[in-house]
Amino acid sequence: MAVGTLAIGLTFIAGSFLTGMYLSTFSTERTIAAVAAEEAFAKMQIFGLDPNSSGLQISGHVDYNDVATLDDNEWLYPSVSDGGTKQYSWAAICRGMGSAGNLVQCTVFVSREIGGASSFWKRVDGAADSSLELCDRPRPVWLDVTRDSSADEDVITITDAIPSDTIDERSFVSDGSILVDDATGRMYRVLERSVDQPGTITLDRDWEGADLASGGKVWVVPPPVSGGRNPGVAVYQKILRFPRS
Repeated sequence: MAVGTLAIGLTFIAGSFLTGMYLSTFSTERTIAAVAAEEAFAKMQIFGLDPNSSGLQISGHVDYNDVATLDDNEWLYPSVSDGGTKQYSWAAICRGMGSAGNLVQCTVFVSREIGGASSFWKRVDGAADSSLELCDRPRPVWLDVTRDSSADEDVITITDAIPSDTIDERSFVSDGSILVDDATGRMYRVLERSVDQPGTITLDRDWEGADLASGGKVWVVPPPVSGGRNPGVAVYQKILRFPRS
């Protein structure tokens, strides 16, 4: 009995250590992500963009890559040239604020690097269609979404933009993914992805973004092409002021 009691106690202690390690890692990553995001916002203002660019839309977001040009190393964190491994990277989407003139809503996605050989999907820069291509770092992509008016307010459906190809875009979203509404910039966390209906997801709160009765878009960082852990760490948002060209 004594040995059994000791075994049960040690099992609970071991479990608490694992939980503590997970929470410690989670907290560390969130702290790093906040610093990386602040650096990203600073770089966006340093390198700048034209708030009146035809690429910036009031009704939706564009990939920051489409309206600005940065060196490949500028997307990595830490960005200092110390020869060490860059464990994190960032990407951003932007939306013009309309009558505000030179104000732009900027959303930064901070991701962890998943090994040097990993590849990720992204939309083809500047392409008029919804085609995808490979890139070497995590970047947000837009996905088509709808919402059934008879469903719960916190349930939306991801649809495959190119059903004729071999890429099921519904797999880009998983439990814990952070979605950004293209029309408004509101952010949502995915609580659950339906097993029976892969495109149906439950959010952490009721949908308050654009009306999805006729369809809309959300942005998300997809997992590596080869599968594995979701690279997304956190998403941050600011409204930045840029000088007019």
